[in-house]
Amino acid sequence: MDRVNSVSATPQPLYDVLEATGYLTTASPVPNDLSLEQDARDARRARNFQPDATWQSRSSLKIYFKYEHTPPLPTTVAKWRQEVWNEGFAPLLWVVSPDKVDIYNGFAQPEGQGDADAHRIGTFKQRGSELRELDMVAGRLAMETGRFWQDSMGRGLNRNTSVDRLLLRDIARLARELAKSGMDRPNAQSLIGRSIFAQYLVDRRIVTEDFLESTCGCSTLSEVLRHRGTSERLFDWLRDTFNGDMFPSNGGVAEAHQTRRVADFLDGVGADGQTTLFPYQFDIIPVELVSSIYEQFAREHTAASTAEKDVHYTRLSLVSLVLDEVLNECSGDETVLDLTCGSGVFLVEALRRLVDKRAGDAQPTRELVRETLYEQVFGMDISEAAVHVAAFSLYLTALELDPSPEPPDALAFQPLIGNTLFKGDVWKERSSLRQQTGDRAFDVIVGNPPWSYSQTPTLQARRARTGVRASRGVSLDFLHTATEYSSSRTRFGLVLGGPHFFGLTGNTWRALRQLVTDLSPVTLVNLSNLSGWLFPKASMPGIVLFARQREPVGRAKLISTYQVPWTPDGKRTHTFQIAPSDGTTLPLEYWKRRPEFLKAAFFGGHRDADLLDRLFENHQTLEEALRRLGTKLSAGLTPGKGQDARFLHGLPFLEPQGGFSPFFVPTDLPVFRSLFARRPRARGVYSAPLLLVKEAVTREHAGRVATAVADTDTVFTKSFFGARFDKDDREAACLLAGVLGSSLASWFFLMTASDYGIWRRRVKLADVKRLRVPEVGAALRANAGRRIVALVQRLRREAVEEEDWHLLDEAVLDLYGLSADHRIVVRDGLTRAGWQWRECEEASVVPARSTEDVKEYARVFASVVHSVLQTGKRNQVRAEVYDLPDEEPLRVVRFVLELGHRSPVVDVVPCEDLRRFLGRLGEGLDAPLTDFAVGHREVQCYGREEIVVVKPAARRHWMAVRALGDGSQAVIDSLGASRR
Repeated sequence: MDRVNSVSATPQPLYDVLEATGYLTTASPVPNDLSLEQDARDARRARNFQPDATWQSRSSLKIYFKYEHTPPLPTTVAKWRQEVWNEGFAPLLWVVSPDKVDIYNGFAQPEGQGDADAHRIGTFKQRGSELRELDMVAGRLAMETGRFWQDSMGRGLNRNTSVDRLLLRDIARLARELAKSGMDRPNAQSLIGRSIFAQYLVDRRIVTEDFLESTCGCSTLSEVLRHRGTSERLFDWLRDTFNGDMFPSNGGVAEAHQTRRVADFLDGVGADGQTTLFPYQFDIIPVELVSSIYEQFAREHTAASTAEKDVHYTRLSLVSLVLDEVLNECSGDETVLDLTCGSGVFLVEALRRLVDKRAGDAQPTRELVRETLYEQVFGMDISEAAVHVAAFSLYLTALELDPSPEPPDALAFQPLIGNTLFKGDVWKERSSLRQQTGDRAFDVIVGNPPWSYSQTPTLQARRARTGVRASRGVSLDFLHTATEYSSSRTRFGLVLGGPHFFGLTGNTWRALRQLVTDLSPVTLVNLSNLSGWLFPKASMPGIVLFARQREPVGRAKLISTYQVPWTPDGKRTHTFQIAPSDGTTLPLEYWKRRPEFLKAAFFGGHRDADLLDRLFENHQTLEEALRRLGTKLSAGLTPGKGQDARFLHGLPFLEPQGGFSPFFVPTDLPVFRSLFARRPRARGVYSAPLLLVKEAVTREHAGRVATAVADTDTVFTKSFFGARFDKDDREAACLLAGVLGSSLASWFFLMTASDYGIWRRRVKLADVKRLRVPEVGAALRANAGRRIVALVQRLRREAVEEEDWHLLDEAVLDLYGLSADHRIVVRDGLTRAGWQWRECEEASVVPARSTEDVKEYARVFASVVHSVLQTGKRNQVRAEVYDLPDEEPLRVVRFVLELGHRSPVVDVVPCEDLRRFLGRLGEGLDAPLTDFAVGHREVQCYGREEIVVVKPAARRHWMAVRALGDGSQAVIDSLGASRR
């Protein structure tokens, strides 16, 4: 059915609901993210539930729409919802009837056939006012911009009760029960895996009652598992059909009571004998979810038997991110390699995409599926259990893609293990892998290799095996080894340890620089904001490296960077969004010359880079300034074992919890009494006057570094850095304390510090030393410098108030002589530095206020445009800020170019209904603004004498520093258009 006919076949009440909530628009018959009628039904495998429409977000979340002429029975809805829940990606089910719309939670665990009402989260009448309310809370705009998840309806949804979480929990519990019965863990996992695979075949009706009867003498899987002889016959058939690749037994044979316990599990009977609903439908659960669950088993086994401890499985949203990029515009004939394949989550999705591409518009044949499986998808892993899970996952996928997977005795596969899947150490077995694969260069290399630093093998052994001289982490080892299986056109998509990319010196930096140069063009996606849920067991955040996936543009080689933002719905939905404004570019040679600028590319923009460049060119480092004053910054000591520290006895002792606060050192500190200390340093290091800097940056100080000058000799721990000054230089110490405590320093550390803001809320000694500061003597003679010194001296005796911070920041900015634009960069930089704490992070997504945040954005944007148009005929800019309610998901500003000579004017204009308003505004621009806004999230649309900016309401989109960049881009775009 073509898309136009799909619209005409849609029942009118459903059409009205889809149109009122923006899922169906007038700009095109059917938006690409919406499927109707037969298209919606063909897109999913189902038992009973046949949707009439499906909407899918760019992050793969789905909404199912079902129309019924009369409201369906609760038992019917419960069956539908159970299927939706088993799919794992649909948070909402809309049931539409002529009079109302019922919204159901698709993530909530099914509890029984009568549980529909318990999971209904909203009901709306089919009339104008209630449909407008539905559009406001759960329409396409609300879903695309993330506003749904901040509303009371969306806040109750999360993946804690989704199918993958609960199945993992129940399988892990079953494995523990089998272990208690005397079965070792590998054999318990093998028994569970084979049984679930058999249940999949039964649920898919590949294995029928007749087949079970003829093969095992029982008509149901439960009966088969309850008898030792019948279960062995079934498992023998599985082993013969799948070549022993899948969940092999390690020599142990399951006892009858153990297979009976698995049968009870599949029947919904708990260890206590109580029967509950068994909610799982393995013919509907996506193979990727089952695969990721079993990766937990495989990695548990690996962690128990090796030194590798950073075990975790790869979230499917991350798999999609990688494959969306590396298989973009693929032909379908590519070969794919994952050198650390785990349970095969990357290979499973790659197989699916390659088959889909090769088949085109036709249904894939079994021959095409098998050919792709046997010749294009390759993997290796050090864990034998993981390799068997990968085989299991690929077999499941091949059966799922098979248009007619029957009869059972005709399903035999060629062996994968030893041919396309290999068990072994990627370094020790690489010659074997090359021999087995014909010494080929693969077209696509993907994966999520281990990140962590390991003492085994030794650093020398690691260097010998790879030639990489990185001093920490194995991520770069894997990246280097992957290049051995590549050609100059191979695309890479690898998830690596993030901190390795922000080190600024040493062997790791040199190794990274060489690899990035060799693999250019490179795109890096920083995932540090998502560490809490995306990598819950990892000791560091991750970064995705894409290499050679796009042709270089122009002569200059560029690094493209994307900073994925934190969102309130990410943890609950396991999804994330990347908008064009989250990215920027950095010339490769620029990065090689100044490695600090890579982090600035992630955390800032071109205006941040401009200011950094100015500071690097015009100012010395703090380390250089201290050297000229005859001192240096040092870390403190660690009490305990080490060298003799009795020569420090009796001195005041400053510890992390010792009451230290900005510009204040307590006078009643305890005295130092330890006999020994690690690196106690010389006595003179602790002599006053003493500039002290606290390593940890706390939420209490909102992203500022705490610093002070002590007038008494003081011993400090390694949680502080200190520099002693001559008594004649005390004012210099106060000046530097003021600079270090200012917003400029906070912004500088956010842009350049190797750990700060990425995975730790601290600054390192090397980070502090790199801060750019003015020449101290000249600064002390300047009016701004004198103001800083006086303020720091006063704040030693008084609590710091908000006005004091303002006075300090203005004095420091005056001292550096920063322009108005650079001051905006620094002020907003302090705000961005404060977003590292969860409570503050949430402040980044609160709705921007039209009369304050958006108005200031408009003023800065207009000023940028106005400054460029001074010489033109139309050199006045008028901004119209449309005053929208907080609950609206978007904010809108219109800039009009007019005759005149005045400064920019900003007016706040009352606004009507957002959707109608965007439609009317779009008519004047001859552009479907509503569609643009939901499809691209951020829109700058140009008319003859006007610019319209539409963005999500979240405050982070409407900061003044964003206005600087957006305004500059508007000027570039306008000039480009005029030249054309």
